[in-house]
Amino acid sequence: MVALPGRSAIGLWLGLLLFVLLLALPPPQDMPPSAWRAAAVATLMATWWITEAIPIAATALLPIALFPLLGVMPTPQVTTSYANHLIYLFLGGFLIAMAMQKWNLHRRIALRTIRVVGVSPPRIVLGFMLATAFLSMWISNTATAMMMLPIALAVIGQIREMTSAEAAEAERSGEEAQRFATALMLGIAYAASIGGVATLIGTPPNAILAGVVERLYGFTIGFAAWMAFGLPLAAVMLAIAWIYLVRFVYAGTTLTLTGASELVAREIAALGAMSREEKWILTIFSMVALLWIIRGFLDLRFLGMASDATIAIAGALLLFMIPSNWRKREFLLDWASAVQLPWDILILFGGGFALAHGFSESGLTQWIASQLSALSGVHLSLLVLAVAVVVLFLTEVTSNTATATLILPVLGATSEAVGVHPFGLMVPAAVAASYAFMLPVATPPNAIVFSSRFITIPQMAKAGLWMNLIACLVIAAFVLLVLPLLWDIDLGAPLRR
Repeated sequence: MVALPGRSAIGLWLGLLLFVLLLALPPPQDMPPSAWRAAAVATLMATWWITEAIPIAATALLPIALFPLLGVMPTPQVTTSYANHLIYLFLGGFLIAMAMQKWNLHRRIALRTIRVVGVSPPRIVLGFMLATAFLSMWISNTATAMMMLPIALAVIGQIREMTSAEAAEAERSGEEAQRFATALMLGIAYAASIGGVATLIGTPPNAILAGVVERLYGFTIGFAAWMAFGLPLAAVMLAIAWIYLVRFVYAGTTLTLTGASELVAREIAALGAMSREEKWILTIFSMVALLWIIRGFLDLRFLGMASDATIAIAGALLLFMIPSNWRKREFLLDWASAVQLPWDILILFGGGFALAHGFSESGLTQWIASQLSALSGVHLSLLVLAVAVVVLFLTEVTSNTATATLILPVLGATSEAVGVHPFGLMVPAAVAASYAFMLPVATPPNAIVFSSRFITIPQMAKAGLWMNLIACLVIAAFVLLVLPLLWDIDLGAPLRR
């Protein structure tokens, strides 16, 4: 979510007021006092996250200060959440992504993908969406969208020059060019959000889900297991989004793009031949990705007790060891570049894991489960669809990371109350948290393409509403029909702690 002006001050005082009020009131019947105090901290964090009263990473540090003071958990227990192995999985992934960006490998991948797919209007949209989705699987959705935007603007500029050359056709061609630009901008925004769901490191809610599940149930969601579910889901959503854009937003026209292929060729030529540094980074990235994938399917003895985080950090360390210029002691990645990685996201993960730990240790999760037992008669399919709808539309106005952090522990308790497997409610919530397509403030990719001025808020909202509804149905279908087969689970059977 992109911060809105004017609400930070209100959120700051509202959060503090609610926090003090809850602490002053007695806890509900049968709720342990420590659980009530944990709920007060969660309320404060939720208010500050939603309103961005203070930086979201700073809010994520509240459990370290408040849980020990309020008797929820001792400090050593709280701080272990900020060193969870999944945080190091993301740290390694961030470092590899930064090396790709430093040497422009990501731009080369994007341009070559666009050239291979083709240069008719629908194919250009598809090429941009494929490149964006692939890159967002490995680097941040924001960085991907920012990198793709200038390339897209160059293509649009080329088309506008071409269509304005013929005066007789200028008005009609101009309208078609505008519709194409709208579809292309939306395609980049949609693909950046969709692609992130494909891998465990693609977007924060995926890793938050894995961390909360491991904390609450001792069950590890590995990189390969998530990709087996997330990649097909992302592929289906990407195909639907492309068809939707080229058939409805940009319906078939006579617009031809004769200059687009030359433009892409010039952009590729400007990059020059693939450098030695790019080849090294591509090799390291490929090795890391391959090990992430096959580790879950093969018994690789040489990996010993290694986890996905071990592989990520090992790959990242190689970047600091392989020289780009030995005489100048320059390497593929240096610490001056590394310190620019998004530390706030890593702290946010820790805050989310600490909050989930506090829910569990204080008894709040168990109390919520007992209060939600009335939902036990509701059919699982309705619950899954309801969770997807609520979380997806909530994410339109709140941070997807904060939404996942707050709601996943509650959904774990809900699953226990209704007697279903927690994945039946938690997985659709994690995916839905990444699929907000309606508003510029919903996600950074939406805001980035909106800044191009080729799309208005009403256009984005109208197109995004249908994409939101489609996403809810696709998420529910995948969770109910595909997830049990891939992960060999029974969604109707609770997962005991």
